[in-house]
Amino acid sequence: MTCSRCCGLMIKDHYMDHEGTSGYTWMSAWRCMNCGHVHDTTIERNRRTPQAHTPALVMMSTDSDYTDEDVHLGAETIVAQAA
Repeated sequence: MTCSRCCGLMIKDHYMDHEGTSGYTWMSAWRCMNCGHVHDTTIERNRRTPQAHTPALVMMSTDSDYTDEDVHLGAETIVAQAA
């Protein structure tokens, strides 16, 4: 099997799900030896299904979230070089 990203060699690898509700769950997936891409059937199936509504992660606004007195220009961290 070859990688869909870089055409590298894919090997079968075993992973442990730490988020399982009934303890740890072992799963196997294909991992590329070249770029590290993991091919999981559940992830691929979710990528192919059209999403009806994708929620916005960031709300865009033209208003600034700070006031002028909160911005201190020139107060960046200064790193001194060792002798």
